[in-house]
Amino acid sequence: MKTKMNFKRLFSTILIALFFLTATSELIAQEKKAELKDFKVIVEKTDNGIKMKSEKGSAWIDLSFSLNNDQPQALDEYGMTELKSVSENKDEKLADFLFTITKTEDGIELKGIEGTAWTELKFSLAENKKQAIDQFGMTSLN
Repeated sequence: MKTKMNFKRLFSTILIALFFLTATSELIAQEKKAELKDFKVIVEKTDNGIKMKSEKGSAWIDLSFSLNNDQPQALDEYGMTELKSVSENKDEKLADFLFTITKTEDGIELKGIEGTAWTELKFSLAENKKQAIDQFGMTSLN
């Protein structure tokens, strides 16, 4: 009889802990989503690199850079950067984002570091084709 009571108590404790962890992780996710600011970038894969056009949320309008396959480039709201020397300047009118972009044989790979709901995006992109991305992931070009 005692074993049955201990089992019920243990089971109840585990359920309460799971409920608490689930509720806490949902609150953190909602808080992170609330912090995201709008940005929209159009990515184009070229013969020797990448062209990017910012439609909103950044200080730059057009970026174009040479990039070998599998070589990442860090970008933030001010343009090209290095992960170890990210700008400390924060402008309330700009989205606060940081991600790396890598040209692969088949397309593009992005790793969201700050200001994105996504941590990783991979998509096929033929040369001279475009894809729009925003703080939530891939989006329409319009």
